[in-house]
Amino acid sequence: MGDDGAGSDGDGGPESDSDAGPVLADGENLTPEDVARVAREDAPVVVTDETREKIRTARERVEEVVESGEVVYGLNTGFGELVDERIPREDIEQLQLNLVRSHAAGAGRELTTEEVRAMLLGRVNALAKGYSGVREVVVDHLVTMLDERVHPVVKSRGSLGASGDLAPLAHLALVLVGEGEAEVEIETDDGERRTERLPGDEALATAGLDPLTLRAKEGLALINGTQLSAGLAALAVVDAERAVRAGDVAGALTTEVTMGTTASADESIAAVRPHAGHAESARNVKRLTEDSEVVESHRNCDRVQDAYSIRCLPQVHGAVRDAIRHLREAVEVELNSATDNPLIFDAADADERASGTENAAVLSGGNFHGDPLALPLDYLTNAITELAAICERRVDRMLNPNVQEPHLPPFLTEGSGLRSGYMIAQYTAAALVNENRATGRPSMDNTPVSGNQEDHVSMSAQSAFDARAAVENALTVVGIELLCGAQAAEFLDDDLSHGVGTGAAYEAVRDVVPPLVEDRPLHEDVERADALVASGLLTERVEDALGESLE
Repeated sequence: MGDDGAGSDGDGGPESDSDAGPVLADGENLTPEDVARVAREDAPVVVTDETREKIRTARERVEEVVESGEVVYGLNTGFGELVDERIPREDIEQLQLNLVRSHAAGAGRELTTEEVRAMLLGRVNALAKGYSGVREVVVDHLVTMLDERVHPVVKSRGSLGASGDLAPLAHLALVLVGEGEAEVEIETDDGERRTERLPGDEALATAGLDPLTLRAKEGLALINGTQLSAGLAALAVVDAERAVRAGDVAGALTTEVTMGTTASADESIAAVRPHAGHAESARNVKRLTEDSEVVESHRNCDRVQDAYSIRCLPQVHGAVRDAIRHLREAVEVELNSATDNPLIFDAADADERASGTENAAVLSGGNFHGDPLALPLDYLTNAITELAAICERRVDRMLNPNVQEPHLPPFLTEGSGLRSGYMIAQYTAAALVNENRATGRPSMDNTPVSGNQEDHVSMSAQSAFDARAAVENALTVVGIELLCGAQAAEFLDDDLSHGVGTGAAYEAVRDVVPPLVEDRPLHEDVERADALVASGLLTERVEDALGESLE
């Protein structure tokens, strides 16, 4: 798996629903699942008539302010520390173009296709709220770029998460004015399609678009916002929820093959400490192991308690669930927010001290500040690291001859010593857990910029990159636990059946990875198990067997 470009370009896996119809960009109802559909499955995007009316109304207000000649930030002034510089009306269009050009100062790797598409959709939806004051044609260009797969080349580093994700969004906006570069799909003479990188104006032409001349406020509206942070966070939510559901499956299988008890998942225990995530994971474990003859076979054994990594699964996985839920709530708000500056309001609805004419008010504020995302993203990084950590500890309990159950051979291989079995798979899991633990928490840092005008920033984009990388690592560790759980199942009594869900999980693993009889390179096993988890196929197979969805 890559560095911080988590996820797979253009492939949402079996849980995707590419036939679910278009995604509506109305500024009110965008979800993380919508972002994933557009980013990974090329779902079409539609702006409703009602939304278009809001966009037109906001633009009319901008024109009123420009015509009034009043000095208003973002319309006829410089930016940042240069806010006191008045710009003549005849230079306003050049001001907007200069803004986009000068802010396209990113560095580092280029964003992946799915990251660019997530950011594009977020920008469309933010503009669709009708407080940014852009023309309808600007929104239509962005929608067409999504639908025709014109993907701006965007450098990933440069955002401080205040004033939003300026540098990455500026790279995106360059293509709208016919500059920069974009990747497009070209059909060859033999009917095949290949990706080419073209200058911005040529890329737009492949979608039947002409470069835009940006008018007052439009350059600022395009680059000032949290759409990179929010887009990445939306994908992180979808993937993290997939990881914790698969973690419940892997943990239930481990509980079973180590002769653990599911009593710790009893609803009575959850009821007297009623955290929502705890109850959800506990119910999953019970459903997954339903009708398990393995669990029943040792119900009256002498063991009093299991190790914490098994006994506390509902509490730990549940806490991870609650952290993901917290981020989901923040992301759903952010995706449907106006986050540029200044914002355009009806004067009747704005503070009487606001700048503007009788009919329009232009308010300067700080909706671009990324802390509402940065803090829960760092929380997710902490939480998903805990999920990976407890999975790795359960791997150790299956492999380690000093703690494993008597029916399991050392490192889950016959002839251990001559053979190493899955010994080094645990090393990989441990390395990934260590990487997550060593990941910084960017929201705790602050570097003032713009002549100290922007003296407190959020680092939300870096928090999003780190969170996605941590989720990606966790998905791999969950896959390793599944591998080891399936291998441990080979040493159970053949007369004992798995639970309904754990049996489906075992079969799903065996469909892609055969039992380990002789030592072999394990990297392909790990990659296949990782893909099984990350694609959602594991969850799909288990839910089909259960006849209901996991929580």
